[in-house]
Amino acid sequence: MAITLDTKLKDIMKNPAAVEVLEKHFPDFTKNPQLKLGYMMTFRTISKFPQARQFGLTPEILAQVVEEWAAL
Repeated sequence: MAITLDTKLKDIMKNPAAVEVLEKHFPDFTKNPQLKLGYMMTFRTISKFPQARQFGLTPEILAQVVEEWAAL
C-alpha cells in the first residue's frame, strides 16, 4: 500500500519504513503520548492542526516527507 497524505496514521504506523521517514523529520514522533489520538485521521488532517507547526511540520518538511514516502 502506498503511503500518502490521505493515509490514516494507524496505517502509516504499520509500515516501518514510513515511520522511519517520520522519525527522521520529527524525532520522538512515535513517543508522543497524544499519538494514538490521531490514529483515525489522515496525515493531511493532522498536518493542519496548530500543534503540527509546534513540532516543526512546515509545508516544506511535509513535501519532503511525501516525496520520501513516494520513494518507498
